[in-house]
Amino acid sequence: MNFNARYIIIVLFVIVSLHYILSFSHEPYGRATSLSNIKSKILPQKSSSPSTPSSDSLENFPAHTPVYNETLSIDRRANATFVILARNTDIQGTVKSIREMEDRFNRRYRYPYVILNEVPFSEEFKSRISVLTSAKIEFGVIPKEHWFQPDTIDEAKAKAGRDKMVEKNIIYGGSVSYRNMCRFNSGFFFRHPLMEKYRWYWRIEPDVHFHCDILYDPFVFMEEKKKVYSFTITMYEYEATIPTLWGHVMDFAKLHPEFIAKDNSLGFMSTDNGHTYNLCHFWSNFEIADMEFWRGPAYTAFFEYLDKQGGFYYERWGDAPVHSIAAALFVPRDQIQFFDDIGYEHNPYTHCPKGKGAWERGKCSCDPLKSFDYDGYSCMSKWDRFIETT
Repeated sequence: MNFNARYIIIVLFVIVSLHYILSFSHEPYGRATSLSNIKSKILPQKSSSPSTPSSDSLENFPAHTPVYNETLSIDRRANATFVILARNTDIQGTVKSIREMEDRFNRRYRYPYVILNEVPFSEEFKSRISVLTSAKIEFGVIPKEHWFQPDTIDEAKAKAGRDKMVEKNIIYGGSVSYRNMCRFNSGFFFRHPLMEKYRWYWRIEPDVHFHCDILYDPFVFMEEKKKVYSFTITMYEYEATIPTLWGHVMDFAKLHPEFIAKDNSLGFMSTDNGHTYNLCHFWSNFEIADMEFWRGPAYTAFFEYLDKQGGFYYERWGDAPVHSIAAALFVPRDQIQFFDDIGYEHNPYTHCPKGKGAWERGKCSCDPLKSFDYDGYSCMSKWDRFIETT
């Protein structure tokens, strides 16, 4: 065979080879070229029929929703969920919070979300949220009896209390809806039908920030270490919003000494064995906790006792002091967890890990020097002293 003939055969071979390769990689517009696309041409594929998500459960997502291979290595999860209380107008803040939680933690674990509202969520809200995660999302409406001011409240007395707070420029002093929210978070969120199947919850607010990668499962940590309640920020309560709360707490404690834990945290909140309250509480917009505690006999009796006093409406009792006081009195101190390594921000306060090692491991975006922990309004130094001396 002469040189020209061999040259023509080589050229033809190259052209045929290029055509064969391009036949694999030439896909319709918008589809990425990948090894999986090539495999799909060679290996037989299982057929599947798409399912449409229901209006209340978005467990089944469109094909473009990412599926993270990291989850294949997670062999244990707790019976847990995130819970978010939001309104339709909170859509942008809710998107930000979930996106950060997914990026920092949940893309590897895919814990479900329960999102609650006093009215049905709009289709726009649900569609905007549903594309953020491959985890299950359920949208729920709060029962009216769990949200609105009960008929047992003397509205004239409640209004007089609100007006007095407005005169003093107390934040949310005139808001009934804020009081509804505090009462709901104190005594009802864990009773919602969508929450009943779970034991553990992580409370997330719209427009909060998670500043560090969370490289382990806090739910499993809480379960294995037999923790009940956890926090990242602790501070003083606004005394004008709870003038009679501590008196009612002590009255309840006298009525039910059987509920007081032997190694409790009363010393964190009072230096005179409960005679006075120093106003310290755990900031409840971040909570990871065991709902068996809230559903148990001690807290159930405690909340019902407080609810009968009417202070959620006659004053402005918040769920933060109510939860905190209950955990301090009814839970052994070693079952309350401070998560130093979880960087968290709810404007205007930020917790940033103190230890350089935790800050570096978590690839934290917060500034440790601007952490709220030892601000003058923080109770963290009191918690440190309490733990060190007990």
